[in-house]
Amino acid sequence: MNIRLDHIGIAVPDLESGSAFWRILGLLESEDELNEDQGVNLRFFATDPAEEPTKIELLEPTGPDTPIGRFLERNGPGVQQVAFRVDDLDTLLTRLIEADIRLINSTPTSGAHGSRIAFVHPKSTGGVLVELLER
Repeated sequence: MNIRLDHIGIAVPDLESGSAFWRILGLLESEDELNEDQGVNLRFFATDPAEEPTKIELLEPTGPDTPIGRFLERNGPGVQQVAFRVDDLDTLLTRLIEADIRLINSTPTSGAHGSRIAFVHPKSTGGVLVELLER
């Protein structure tokens, strides 16, 4: 199975203040996107989109009772998840379920840029929330 690091998600209270460093660094900025299913506003930063680099994803909650809102309340701003792009999400989820890996989503949901996503619980990954995505 083809798998690669796609992005690192960083929870921020608001996209503007969270973007300052990445702009100074000179990374290319995407258009903002709202993911209503996840209750989050998203903004991506990349070095060169033509090369499909690993990106930085800023995640701003749409409210306090969203997953990112609760994350910020517990942990403050910072790395929230590591995302891997896979070529066959359904097959990988089946393999993880068969291996008794704890999933947050056993059925994919909608992610940014029209992707399908599922999350692996941090208890199965050594403490890191892992997002799996298929474009």
